[in-house]
Amino acid sequence: MRKLTHPELLERQKERRQDPRLAFSVLLNDIRSLYNVGSIFRTADGIGVEKIWLCGITGFPPDTQISKTALGAEGQVPWEYRKDACSVLRELKAKGYQIVFLEQITGSAPYEDYEPASPVCLVVGNETTGVSEELLSLCDRTIEIEMAGLKNSLNVAVAFGIVGFRFRELLKKSAANKGA
Repeated sequence: MRKLTHPELLERQKERRQDPRLAFSVLLNDIRSLYNVGSIFRTADGIGVEKIWLCGITGFPPDTQISKTALGAEGQVPWEYRKDACSVLRELKAKGYQIVFLEQITGSAPYEDYEPASPVCLVVGNETTGVSEELLSLCDRTIEIEMAGLKNSLNVAVAFGIVGFRFRELLKKSAANKGA
């Protein structure tokens, strides 16, 4: 066993890039930290997210703080800035997307119990206030990450990574089952 060299990692990534992006979008609602935005770009690239919607006060590229954590992923993942998240979610619903909030509200289910169906849009909200109330009427499902410690939530970029990779796993499995 040995660690892969940087050239080996690059070659492996070239081969993997042939995979099509998943029918999985992400909407960032009022994310205030540009470092979180950059981290989400980087994670979204690794997941194979088809598009990131940047809404409200969420910053957008080009920005050095985003680039610092995105490490170039902001140029790889399609994105669009829109001030109004409601209009984006209405458009996605009209295209058949299921809208899923990563938020703690009454009726939220554990993220492990939810199986996304394509196409899906995961909505993550502000670091302190979460997803804005005005968007709740557009939500199809709400999921959350159970917390065992004193704190009641994770950093938004970390939470997105946990749920995003879970969605990737289930969406790829679903696509493979349909193709079989």
